[in-house]
Amino acid sequence: MSKVKIDLNGKSILVTGSPGFIGANLVLRLLKEMNSGTVVSLDNMNDYYDPKLKEYRLSLIEKSAETSPVEHIFVKGSIADRALIDKLFAEYRFDIVVNLAAQVGVRYSIDHPDVYIESNIIGFYNILEACRNNPVEHLVYASSSSVYGGNKKVPFSTEDKADNPVSLYAATKKSNELLAHSYSKLYNIPSTGLRFFTVYGPAGRPDMFYFSATEILAHSGTIRIFNYGNCKRDFTYIDDIVEGVFRVMQGAPEKANGEDGLPIPPYAVYNIGGGAPENLLDYISTLQEELVNAGVLPADYDFEGHRELVGMQPGDVPVTYADTGGLEDDYGFRPKTGIRDGLRKFAQWYAEYYKK
Repeated sequence: MSKVKIDLNGKSILVTGSPGFIGANLVLRLLKEMNSGTVVSLDNMNDYYDPKLKEYRLSLIEKSAETSPVEHIFVKGSIADRALIDKLFAEYRFDIVVNLAAQVGVRYSIDHPDVYIESNIIGFYNILEACRNNPVEHLVYASSSSVYGGNKKVPFSTEDKADNPVSLYAATKKSNELLAHSYSKLYNIPSTGLRFFTVYGPAGRPDMFYFSATEILAHSGTIRIFNYGNCKRDFTYIDDIVEGVFRVMQGAPEKANGEDGLPIPPYAVYNIGGGAPENLLDYISTLQEELVNAGVLPADYDFEGHRELVGMQPGDVPVTYADTGGLEDDYGFRPKTGIRDGLRKFAQWYAEYYKK
């Protein structure tokens, strides 16, 4: 699909889910790259994980904003709050919306389904309604590699069927894609969904394996390695994710009418991943080596004594691996950070952030 080029300078941009992990890094990139405009960060700062980490990321944003020509406004609130969303759209007249706010986590959704419906379904509906009533140039939103469910064919392609979710989280993300498609068709809203593949890096989400494993190892605990280590993941470093989102923001699906005179949905979905599957045990070994190099763990740490191989968890899949050809063809994007460099940067950040 052909794209409409968008110059971000001077635009009014909403980033929901900032100061979440991806959202915070995206806002930092916008503050650095744009020479004018307004960026509004929206997040409810919930306690799904330690809010201090979000406060830390927000402090980085506020520090960057001091020297940026871009105005930054942080609003504490939820996308599930319809009145708040409508107020923000009316006040700031957003040109571009990047919806990264969501309740995340596959395993958490098994015990806490309500919050997924509230944030990922009702919240996203509120965003779509606001875009309908206050037309935007481009809506970019987070989907997930989890939508591929139990697909056996790899690499996962956006051409593959993705209608067999194995978790509620995955079902809500697939629902986002379907809702966005219908709104694109009905109201000619240019929208692009991004299926993220296992994002990692400094100041990441503590519930992600690399971070939680580090916490456990740093406190002499034992990490559980699922499916006996026979998992492959398409780990994607945060800077690569942000580069992909940044490029996509600047190229919206072009509006056009079909033979019936009605809009052809200006709608697209892309995988955004590392593009190369990594064996989980190799990833863990690399993490452990970099934690030693960063001084988080001692050189003589007994790794084998702190590992337990266990079976698969409900809602998990053994292999996730992205076909990223679409992003490369349409936006010239190719991830470039290998796990060694990425985990080194995480380990160095961890050592600094948690230093006693």
